[in-house]
Order: sequence, then structure tokens, then C-alpha cells
Amino acid sequence: MIPLVRFKLAAYARSHRLLQPMIGLVAMLIIFYSSTVPPGKELPSYGDSAGLLIIVFAWAARGLLDTEPPTQRLISMTAAGRPSREIVGGLLAALVVNVGMAAFAVALPLVIGFSAFPGPGDLALGIALHLLGLSVGTALGALSSMPIVLSPGTSMIALFGGYLAMLLLSLTPFGGFLVPIMPWMRAANTGTLGAVLPQIAAATLLWTAVGMAAYLRLRRNRP
Repeated sequence: MIPLVRFKLAAYARSHRLLQPMIGLVAMLIIFYSSTVPPGKELPSYGDSAGLLIIVFAWAARGLLDTEPPTQRLISMTAAGRPSREIVGGLLAALVVNVGMAAFAVALPLVIGFSAFPGPGDLALGIALHLLGLSVGTALGALSSMPIVLSPGTSMIALFGGYLAMLLLSLTPFGGFLVPIMPWMRAANTGTLGAVLPQIAAATLLWTAVGMAAYLRLRRNRP
């Protein structure tokens, strides 16, 4: 599995597809931290960053899974021994890319964005939110990738439309039971995130698992 993941990461890097989400990531971080964050506001900044960067994580995952043409994916499936190994390898490679991007998003404000270093608790909560954000983004990117949505235009609509739908649904009374993007932003801003994080994490990971399972099922007969 590790050689397969390395192969997919190398193909993604050679294709220069990573440049697009990286530009989006850097642009959003510049906007977030164009003004220095005052002491005590580090966690709200991390909460907003984790929620809004989901679209960038989804974009990166989609780009990685779209890198290989169908014929190459068939060859990879054959070389891997089982189709499921190639599919899971792609998801793992997408997660590796997004973990790196999330680490950058967490580390950058420590250097140039915050006027004071956040406390260990706030830093841990910020890391946790970015991990939740990248998991959701990876699932969304997978479901909007070309093996699932064949038309490039429709794929982009599915990507951005899916993210917008998650944002809007998270504003409803049922938002805490769906992908609670806005609830975690509000909790980070009101200082209640530590208390509600288990519920937020459970809901987020549940729907991430549903999205991943749907992707795996849909990829069964699609190279």
C-alpha cells in the first residue's frame, strides 16, 4: 500500500495540480491573517480557518484523484492485486496531502498571524478542528472527483455546491447533527468548543465515514 500511495503522490506532484489548491490555501490564509490576531482570539481564528478551508481540502483531494486517466487507474488496480487497494490508496494519498496543508494552516499563524502564542488547550483544539475539516474535505473531494462525476463542469459544481450545501445546512436547527461547520465556528468564538467538541467530532466523522463509504461503493465498477 505504501508504494501505491507514494506513486500517487509523485504523479500528483508531477502534474502540478497541487499548485491550484495551494494557491487557494495561501490566498485564504493571507486574508485570515492580514491583520494580527489579538491575544485570546487564536481559537476563533482557527475555528474559522478549519471551516472555510474545507473547500481547499476538497479541491486538493479531487485533484489528486483526477490525476490518473482511467486507463492508468486500471493498470494501478491490476498492479495492486485488488481494485479496492488502488481505491483506498488514492484516499490515503489525498489524506496525506491534506494533512500537510492543514499543518501549514495551523503553523503559519504561529509565525506571522498571532500576536501571542496560543495556550496548549487552544492549540490542541485548533489542530482537532483542522483534522475534522480535512476529513470532510477529503470525502467531498472524492465524491466530486472524475471517477464519480464524469463531466469536469459537473464535478466542479458538485464540489462547490456540496460545500455550500454543508454550510447552509449547518445553519439549520439540525446543523449539529449534520456536518456542524457553523456550530464549531460559533463554539470557537464563544469559548464553548471544549464542551461541545465530542458531539461535533462525532457528527463530522460520521458523515465523513458515510461519504467515504459511498465513494468506495461507487468506485467498485468505475476505474
